[in-house]
Formats: sequence, C-alpha cells, structure tokens
Amino acid sequence: MTEPSIDPAVLAAWIADRLPGAGEPLEIERMGLATGIGNALFWVRRAGQTWVLRRPPAVINAPGASDMVREWRILTALEDSPVPHPRPLLLCEDTAVIGASFLMMGRVDGYTPTGVLPAPYDTAAAQRDLAFAMIDAIADLGSLDWQARGLDGLGRPEGFLERQVARWLKQLERYRVRELPEETFLADWLERNRPEMSPAGIIHGDYSPFNVMASPTETTRLAAVIDWDTGTIGDPLLDLGHLLARWSDPGEEPALSIDIENRVGLPRRAELAARYGERTGRDLSALAYYEALALFKLAVILEGSYARSVTRGTPSRIPKEMIDRCMRSAAMFARGERT
Repeated sequence: MTEPSIDPAVLAAWIADRLPGAGEPLEIERMGLATGIGNALFWVRRAGQTWVLRRPPAVINAPGASDMVREWRILTALEDSPVPHPRPLLLCEDTAVIGASFLMMGRVDGYTPTGVLPAPYDTAAAQRDLAFAMIDAIADLGSLDWQARGLDGLGRPEGFLERQVARWLKQLERYRVRELPEETFLADWLERNRPEMSPAGIIHGDYSPFNVMASPTETTRLAAVIDWDTGTIGDPLLDLGHLLARWSDPGEEPALSIDIENRVGLPRRAELAARYGERTGRDLSALAYYEALALFKLAVILEGSYARSVTRGTPSRIPKEMIDRCMRSAAMFARGERT
C-alpha cells in the first residue's frame, strides 16, 4: 500500500499566500521510494523557493508514531536552541487537503550520513567530528528546559521507564506470529534491572545516523536532526542507548546493519558515552539497560512489519534475521557480553 498522490491544485489553494510566490505554479516531487510504510517526504517548489512537505505513511507501525502535530510542537519548541533542526513553516490538520495531516519545513542543506560517506567525511578526523556532533545534539536536547519551551503535556515523564516493557509487549501481542529470540529473558531482565529514571527531558525516540543530516562543509556540527514524530518527554538516556546499541565497535556483528560503511575513524561506544557524560553530567552507570531496552523496543516495532507480511503472505521488507539479531544483541548488552 502506498500513500495517496497529492493534487498540486488543492495543495496550492491551501498554501495560497501562506508562503512566498502566491499565484505562481506549484511543483511537487516525491523524495525517495513510495513504500507506504515510512513517512512520506515531498519537495514543494514555487517561485524559486523550495520547501519540504512531510506526511504520515499509509501504514503506521507503532501507536503514536507519524504524529505530525507532535512533530510540529517539538520543532517549534526547538527554535533558538542549540539543537539543529529543520525550520517549521506550516502545519495542516485538515485531512481533506492531501488525505492526512502534514507539515511543511524549510529545506536543509545536508545529507543523511549512511552508506559510503563522501568527502569531507571520508577521513578519520571528519568521521570523529561527525560522531561527536551526533552525541552533542542529543546531549543538548535532553538538557533543554522542556517546560519553559511549552512542551507540558507532550508526554508523561512520571513512570516513563516503568511503562516501557509492558507497553512494547502489549504491542507485540497485537501482531504476534512467533516468539522472538531472548524475548522472555529480556522482558524479565528489563523489569528486574530497571534503574532510577534520569532527569526528564526531550527525547527524539528514534535517534540514529538515519535521522540526522550532516553538514556538507562543517564537520563539527550537524545540519539538522530530523524525523521528530516519535519525540516525547521521557528519559534522555534512551536516545543515547538507541544510538550506541546500533553503533558497532570494530570486529562486532552489528545489531541491525552497518549504517556507515567506509569507517576510518569512528570513535568506539565508550568514547561516545564519555563525551555524553562530560557534556551532560548524567549518571551512565546503567547505560547497558538503556541499550538493551532500545533494541528490545526496536525489534518489537520491526516485528510489526514482518508480522504483516506473514499474515498477508507477501515478502517482508524487514528480514526476520535482522529482528532476531537485534534481540540477540539486546541480550548481549543485558548479560554484559557487549559494553
């Protein structure tokens, strides 16, 4: 299933004079492949201006994901903060316009740093800069005064960690087709070893190289952190755990896939954790818990896509082996076999 097409005339009528170039022709171009699963992105062009339109997919894997209003709230709250982000321009909650709520953002000059990185990120020094810039962004994010920035009610920080295991097990039961590897062990370990929650802050919810944009010229800063639709108020260490759990050290089997292929100078997980600790002052003694929880949560979400393919008898875009590897890696963090 793919998302419906956008009628340029209808969109142009809604935008009207909300953006520059009223009355000029509007051009719309789909970014990437229309899978119907990930959030859909479109270039929107008019009168020499280029913007980005973002709308939910036809299929939503997790409750609360692809929430355009939530993403809008976070993006507007981040204005004048040290966290790099796309500039929010417009929010439309009228689903009659393009068939779903959507938001429009300013264009960001940058690219997602995955696969084979081009210059200047093909050197050891630049890759270290990029990795530390990713850490600095979530360190600064979790340190913002979210209440002063108007984000009361965005999430429920009280009991955030206590709810996690039950929430993701409940979701797994919605599309259960099999027992996941290490599922019972991990659910039990996460409940028994839950630490006291770190001070609440804004969390991205899906932080990895796939959701940042590298600057094409300045290696020491990100151009933007993107895809904020799963953001909430909770324990910021879960963002750190999500990034580090997917970050394979030399010689390790990656938890999912190798995000950056031409690795020549990327820091090890321990170096990245130390950078975060120095910048935030947060206690990282229970970091393995957050790494295990992040992979457990991610595996459950990915299992939703696999389960739908099983029930429909169609090929899965998410290999079962990838989900199994994710769960085994989570168990390795829990058992102290990976640090």
